Amino acid sequence: MTLAEIVLGIGSSHTPQMSTSAEFWSEHAARDRRNAGLLTADGERRTYDEVLASAPRELELELAPAVWTAKFERAQAAVQTLARRLDGAGTDVVVVIGDDQNELFGASGIPAIGLYLGEELWDLPPDEERLARIPPDIRVASWAAHADAPDAYPVASGLSAHVAAELAARDFDLTVMTEQPAGHGLGHAFTFVRRRLQLATGVPVLPVLLNTYYPPNVPSAGRCYALGEALRDAIGSWPGNERVAVIASGGLSHFVVLEELDRTVLDALRRHDRERLAAIPREVLRSGTSETLNWIAAGGALAHLEMELVDYIPAYRSAAGTGVGMAFAVWDGSDRSAASSRTATFTHA
Repeated sequence: MTLAEIVLGIGSSHTPQMSTSAEFWSEHAARDRRNAGLLTADGERRTYDEVLASAPRELELELAPAVWTAKFERAQAAVQTLARRLDGAGTDVVVVIGDDQNELFGASGIPAIGLYLGEELWDLPPDEERLARIPPDIRVASWAAHADAPDAYPVASGLSAHVAAELAARDFDLTVMTEQPAGHGLGHAFTFVRRRLQLATGVPVLPVLLNTYYPPNVPSAGRCYALGEALRDAIGSWPGNERVAVIASGGLSHFVVLEELDRTVLDALRRHDRERLAAIPREVLRSGTSETLNWIAAGGALAHLEMELVDYIPAYRSAAGTGVGMAFAVWDGSDRSAASSRTATFTHA
């Protein structure tokens, strides 16, 4: 019997900072200065001034316009590399592991792990009232998160139902849906694969919705890795010949760049070091940095493939060290080295 096979993995940051040209980075930094809950390496939340007081003075060198432009261009090159690899893999289904940020879900319920068993999900662009509440520097990046009009995403519903049954059999507590909540659209972690990684409109997705942001029901790093392992087994037991890609969307550290944590995670993923990843404490994986859990889950699903780090860009945008640890990686069975071009140009494609 022919079974489905995971043939490709991709990990990509999806921050607005990499979808707004470098001239907007100072505006992102202005938002950081108003953030009273910046998460630092010890897992504590602090004000901007508190973080600034202990920041290395050499971070000032990271704020030169030429540095910002170079890092921005590196991010565009990395995204294009990922898009080429996704296009070249000939995948039939794309599993996207991402977090929902009050998009499909909200006060009525936020699942720790959610699966969708319906035939399609819709990207619903924000209405005028909601758009007006979005900060201008985020609004200018909305092209990377939403289409201008409602946009349908076909869902691999048969495979999703199979995965749900297999995960439940392994004692994962799931929330499953067959209908999209009225007025709620597919989240940016998932639309990113079409908007920026250029996934073809006809390729069905299987969204795995992790609650990384909202305590108390946030899975631990170890639970996320085990989820990825179970996903790999479930997909591999599906009777079909689908070539499947697994994509981790989001991360790594933000809104304070935690280079040491990011590099630890990336190295552990490359080495398939389950214990090292599982040992990362909950208190560090909060706020934006919580999206690292999407990568850890993908790491469990992709442990049979070799990881290639396309680029890691500590994109500092303030003297306090705020910004995003942008990461881009590919898992496949080949022995290719990273080859992302440094000459790519930025386009709203």
